[in-house]
Amino acid sequence: MDLTGARWRKSTKSGNNGGDCVEVADNLPGLVAVRDSKNPTGPALTFTPAAWRAFVAEMRERS
Repeated sequence: MDLTGARWRKSTKSGNNGGDCVEVADNLPGLVAVRDSKNPTGPALTFTPAAWRAFVAEMRERS
């Protein structure tokens, strides 16, 4: 999967705790990518936008 044009961002709720967070790129057509902020050249998980929305909604319900 080509993620060359991905614009990665961290949550605004991420602290300055040394990087224990993920980054999300949601600017690619039909794709949302997630990666470990400590390993930006490592692998990324990819989701459809619908699957990502469902995941985020579930996490919000649990918090």
